[in-house]
Amino acid sequence: MKHAVIATPDAPAAIGPYSQGVRLANGMVFTSGQIPLEPATGTVIPGAIGEQTARVLANIRAVLEASGSGLDLIVKTTVFLADMNEFAAMNEVYGSFFPKDPPARTTVQVSRLPRDVRVEIDAVALVRET
Repeated sequence: MKHAVIATPDAPAAIGPYSQGVRLANGMVFTSGQIPLEPATGTVIPGAIGEQTARVLANIRAVLEASGSGLDLIVKTTVFLADMNEFAAMNEVYGSFFPKDPPARTTVQVSRLPRDVRVEIDAVALVRET
């Protein structure tokens, strides 16, 4: 099966041997886990879990849009939290990005995330039909 690597300046550049996303020929897009980095500077944005969640989802949106997809076409996300006590605040912001027909989701607490951020999210989406 053929695939295309997705790279956009509107999301943080990959900082290791991975791609921002991969689009398969069958119309699926897989994003790498996104953390709350400002794309222009590559720095972690300050703020609480809500602000970090919003930045992560904006980064995911940019990767998806560069691949011909969008937040409305996500079928599954995985949310990694540094502290499950922040679930409610993360969930409130997360829900604002998916006001209708939210995707399936798994949320787990992990012992540590890259750059010691509070949240990382990855997504699987469909490609928009043209």
